[in-house]
Amino acid sequence: MANKKLHRIIFTFFFISVSLLNTSLSQTQTPTPAPAPAPASDSCNGIFLSYTYTAGHPIPPTDPSNQAYRFESTLTVLNNGRHELKSWRVFVGFQHKELLVSASNAVLADGNSLPAEVGNGTVFAGFPMSDLKSAVETAGDMTQMEVRVGLVGTQFGVGAPNVPMPLNISLVNDGYSCHNLTKQGNNEMHVCCIQDINSGSNNAPNDEFLPRQEGDLIIMYDVIKASDDNYWAQVSISNHNPLGRLDNWQLSFDWMREEFIHTMKGAYPFVVDTTDCIFGPQGQHYKAMDFSQVLNCERRPTIIDLPPTRANDSILGSIPFCCRNGTILPPLMDPSKSKSSFQMQVFKMPPDLNRTELTPPQNWKIHGTMNPDYECGNPVQVSPSQFPDPSGLPSETAAIASWQVVCNITHSKEAIPKCCVSYSAFFNDSAIPCNTCACGCNGNPSQTCSATEPALLLRPDALLIPFDNRTVEALKWAEIKRRTVPNPLPCGDNCGVSINWHLLSDYRGGWSARITIFNWGETSFEDWFAAVQFDKAVPGFEEVYTFNGTVLLGSNNTIFMQGRPGLNYLLAETDGANPKKDSRVPGTQQSVISFTKKSTPGINVAKGDGFPSKVLFNGEECALPTILPTNKAARISAATSTFGFLTLALFLLMQ
Repeated sequence: MANKKLHRIIFTFFFISVSLLNTSLSQTQTPTPAPAPAPASDSCNGIFLSYTYTAGHPIPPTDPSNQAYRFESTLTVLNNGRHELKSWRVFVGFQHKELLVSASNAVLADGNSLPAEVGNGTVFAGFPMSDLKSAVETAGDMTQMEVRVGLVGTQFGVGAPNVPMPLNISLVNDGYSCHNLTKQGNNEMHVCCIQDINSGSNNAPNDEFLPRQEGDLIIMYDVIKASDDNYWAQVSISNHNPLGRLDNWQLSFDWMREEFIHTMKGAYPFVVDTTDCIFGPQGQHYKAMDFSQVLNCERRPTIIDLPPTRANDSILGSIPFCCRNGTILPPLMDPSKSKSSFQMQVFKMPPDLNRTELTPPQNWKIHGTMNPDYECGNPVQVSPSQFPDPSGLPSETAAIASWQVVCNITHSKEAIPKCCVSYSAFFNDSAIPCNTCACGCNGNPSQTCSATEPALLLRPDALLIPFDNRTVEALKWAEIKRRTVPNPLPCGDNCGVSINWHLLSDYRGGWSARITIFNWGETSFEDWFAAVQFDKAVPGFEEVYTFNGTVLLGSNNTIFMQGRPGLNYLLAETDGANPKKDSRVPGTQQSVISFTKKSTPGINVAKGDGFPSKVLFNGEECALPTILPTNKAARISAATSTFGFLTLALFLLMQ
């Protein structure tokens, strides 16, 4: 019995020992999980940006050479800095011919509405949350520190397993620099952007508003009255570019919160349309409103200026700087005409029925009939504007809230000019006309002409004839000069305005030129101006004899010209004396310009220094000829008689 008892004790001890040993071994063999890596944003003490591609797939039609794919991605902007980031703007370097269809919590900073082509990269601006608070201000509240922008669009040519990532991402707010872009896997990239204290930005971290910016054209959106369901806004357009101008301006923007325009003073909608309100949520909410009195319910209205006859209209006018047919001049010409203004009553929709809920429209665009192209940024809230007290007291009244939209002149390579330049000279009896299709080619397929053949040289007086009537003269001149004529003949320039620059004389102490402006269009130009730029000649500028001319302030290469009182109209094209027989007659303005060579030693007038490198009419850059007149085997006497003939013809034309 004792032995059996002893055996049981030994067996039990052995079993327990083995069990403990196995437990110990199993514990030592099981690896301890590694701690999760800290988010990349934790190491950024500035503005953390990330771009993550989340999904995509091919979409119709099937095209192996240029297949289209849907893409979905997320742009994240996180403020890990110490100070608030106001009006954030982020560049995304798209590079796969992307067409962006939607973007949540952001708009395009260049004012374009979606869908939009962004294949060369684009800048996003925050909307509706344009400012990102810091963790210090919010006790780490991520809803106020971070914004996630959901992007959906179409890209071309990048299918699985490849991922259509952008080239880079960066913060474009003034005073920040982004370094060490990091790619994580094949579908994410991130970067940390740090505020540069030596950047020279005039934005102090604790300023309540961003400073007002400079630009070619400034649009102010000032809320001057507000109630729970509507407010009055004053919109002011100011020209700050000495060569910028607008004629018959048209202003458009996008309402983002289902707002609509009830009443306007100083301007008017291009289309009066309340359909969207009557059949939309606005009609459901404002059931008692008479929508026949509402002006416009379009999501993207277009606004136009009123004619001068409405300036003192008690209902539509009586607004300072309104009612000029949409003309905004350079401040150099007339500061009082360099600004336009109007007011509008805007009705809001739930949940914004509070007098403090004020949201400016987005995606601003402005253009004129024959003016440069403008690109407008997103509205940025600035310090409230101040206006003279309407009672006449020597005090100022502040707006309730103000936003600034900065627009700058753009020069797109694809843009088609609206005016062109021809060259002629005293030492050559042929004029170089405007380039073929200088202002675009005629889209009429029945017209047989060449868009690539250079324009035929002309007798200078043939420049006075409309292009459609020049063919006979051009062929005669080619036959006299024994020049070959292409078949088909070159197309016309198709420009509404052309400018002839004629080199008039060149002597030891100076030289002169004559500028002639032709209006081939149906619209007259009031308060016109022209500007010519030279590489070397401007320091020798002396006088413009028929126009008012001066060297542009702050420039050493540009001469600015405008009509004197009585000559400030460039009339439209009119019928000839005998319309059945005579060609139509362009409106013209002409002057001689003199230069001295004392201030420009070494200038070679005939070899090119006497011809402008850039010509502008009403702010629009004109297409220049690709060749210059030469003095090969030309006789001064013949050229002088040609000059006299053109001047005489023009004199008779203007009578």
